[in-house]
Amino acid sequence: MPPKEAVKLKAPADYRLLGRRVTGVDNRKVVTGAGLFGIDMKLPGLLYATYVKCPVFGGKVRSANLDEIKQRPGVKDAFILAGTPDVKGLVPGVAIVADSTWAAFSARNRLKVEWDEGATASQSWSNYVKEARANAAKPGGRVLRRDGDADAALASSARVVQAEYLYPFISHTNLEPQNTTAHWKDGVMEIWSPSQNPAAGAAIITRVLGIPAEKVVFHLTRSGGGFGRRLSADFVIEAAAIAQKVAAPVKLTWTREDDVQHDHYRPGGLHFLKAGLDARGRVVAWKNHFFTFGQGGNPGSGGSLSPDEFPGRWIPHYTAEQTMFETGWPMGPWRAPGSCVFSWVIHSFIDELAHAAGRDRVEFLLELLGDRDEMPAGGGGGGGKAGKGGGASYNVARMRNLLKFTAAKAGWGTRKFPRGQGAGIAFHHCHRGYVVQVAEVTVTKDGKLQVDRFVSGCDVGAQIINPSGAENQVEGCVVDGLAVLRSQEITIEGGRVVQGNFNNYPLMGFSEAPARIETHFLPTDYPTTGLGEPPLPPVAPAICNAIFAATGVRVRQLPLTRVDLRWS
Repeated sequence: MPPKEAVKLKAPADYRLLGRRVTGVDNRKVVTGAGLFGIDMKLPGLLYATYVKCPVFGGKVRSANLDEIKQRPGVKDAFILAGTPDVKGLVPGVAIVADSTWAAFSARNRLKVEWDEGATASQSWSNYVKEARANAAKPGGRVLRRDGDADAALASSARVVQAEYLYPFISHTNLEPQNTTAHWKDGVMEIWSPSQNPAAGAAIITRVLGIPAEKVVFHLTRSGGGFGRRLSADFVIEAAAIAQKVAAPVKLTWTREDDVQHDHYRPGGLHFLKAGLDARGRVVAWKNHFFTFGQGGNPGSGGSLSPDEFPGRWIPHYTAEQTMFETGWPMGPWRAPGSCVFSWVIHSFIDELAHAAGRDRVEFLLELLGDRDEMPAGGGGGGGKAGKGGGASYNVARMRNLLKFTAAKAGWGTRKFPRGQGAGIAFHHCHRGYVVQVAEVTVTKDGKLQVDRFVSGCDVGAQIINPSGAENQVEGCVVDGLAVLRSQEITIEGGRVVQGNFNNYPLMGFSEAPARIETHFLPTDYPTTGLGEPPLPPVAPAICNAIFAATGVRVRQLPLTRVDLRWS
């Protein structure tokens, strides 16, 4: 008998632990500042390092005042690492090793480096935006999906709606900056790191430094925030390369400026959208020319639109095209890659269409979803391949039921808001989770936003393992999504990041958080899925749609600091 059939599963009614609230086992240690994180690492004889890279991505060191730096108090050594030619290896830079982090950072302030800035110095975000706008009406570099004849359907539509949606690059800004402790001894490289992907860290050490895999020992520490940033291993290879030149364990710590200016960013993008409504207010045509960013011909993580992305497959005349700008800018996964921005674009534009049709948003969304139970995956008529996370079958009945469930929990349509207040709704399916969210907001006449109430409805399967942890995941996504929506953006000009610390890359304060967050789970018979990412994508469109309902101001650019929310 196969093992799966031989095991007798306990009935859910008999569960004693599953479904009960269990607090985090390390909660007390976290809030009392006990040493748990990579940055807390201590070893006998530990030295401390900082690593200075060119402010322009891809730049190299020509020379540095190393002799002067070596004379600074506490400094044990200073040297140049040539790095590797490939962007996913070791970035060239100058290492300073000292007897304390303060000594290393203080010496760094006296470091003078002559840089070869390289080709990326000619690349600027503002120029790419201009180029995208100049080429928006032209054919895209790649057809992702083409169903029917969108141009003909638009020409015969009763009403056509057009819009440009723009969002910037953003940083992860983990509260604990990147760090790793490394010790090279007796041919073994031992690592202590707050990594999300220790296998990648070990692999890059083998590839770049030539150390056999069996001679790399990797200890995983607790991470002070990840959100996809610590899936990369650049900080791991930097620490290992420095340690290989030092006869002692070395802890590399990034400054906040390192963290902001040498992140692996969520790519920005521009979407040029056009949709047609028939005389009854139904969507009959949709076109999207999406401009993204990447390297080596491939979009950065989260920068590739799937041919199956909603509402592709739902609209009879649908075209999605993608044009990529080749850059030297490092990119990497940011929480709910791709979905975190595509949901904002798509569900904000759908809200525009609902308003243009003069219809209730929930009714409009239900009609758009249709009455079928399942939407199978399919690459469309353009021959494009689905991006990472794409090509998934879509359980339409599941989303339809969750939309009704969440609207009821939020009391959608049951009260009339005064001018300056309003409600917005959005949904998204990603990482196998189905989420619908409703935001209720107040916007003062001088443009100050307050999220009064935020309601999340989640269908992640039959069993919530730990309700406390599940609610924490959803509420964290809501706060994360609002924080990015409010004020965060990375501007790259001349190949270098303009922002550097929290003074010009602000995090959200307590007073800006939602006044009330409600989380509701809809139990279903489907297998349980994860919850760390699905509740984030609908946050921004739900809030932006609520802003429009309150003020008549349509948010088509992020962050909100770029938008005038004042109304009269």
